[in-house]
Amino acid sequence: MTDHPHDLSPTVEPRPAVWTGRATNRIQWLLAAAGAACMALGVELAVDSTWTSGIVALLMSVIGCVAAGLFILYGTLAFVHVAVRVDRDAVEVRCGYMGLPRRRIPLSHVVCAEFDPKVNPRHWGGWGYRWRPEKGTAVVVRRGEGIVVTLGDGRTFTVTVDDAEEAVRVIRHCLGLAGAGAGRPAEA
Repeated sequence: MTDHPHDLSPTVEPRPAVWTGRATNRIQWLLAAAGAACMALGVELAVDSTWTSGIVALLMSVIGCVAAGLFILYGTLAFVHVAVRVDRDAVEVRCGYMGLPRRRIPLSHVVCAEFDPKVNPRHWGGWGYRWRPEKGTAVVVRRGEGIVVTLGDGRTFTVTVDDAEEAVRVIRHCLGLAGAGAGRPAEA
């Protein structure tokens, strides 16, 4: 009986060349509805007002309601979900349905990637695109797992995304750090 070397080697699944993931926050749809309601109120004031308070007051009310509604609507729809793409060249983060704001981090600028099982909007000052001097930059659309990427200049970028452990493994693999485990949580 002859042993063939390829029969004895363990099978190792190669990492994908591209990893994609996303995270969604369904609660923000309630805020989007509030923004739409503000806009509807502004339109209602413009159409059905009796103009008894004067044109300036009415105009300020209409513009205020429509502007507040647009601001709330865009602010919530921009961060209802986040999409993350990791390939051999970069980590790319796109927010909302328009993909804005967007952040592309070349892997040549990445020193390491860590898994954080407990990213919390409260620690970042809320949902959305956040910056805190002591913590770095983050895109937080919900509470839960996320990726923490440390850049060459010492800054960090955190993003909440489903299956963050696999994303960290892929980033580490692309950086040549495949031997390091992804299960160690990032320091808070």
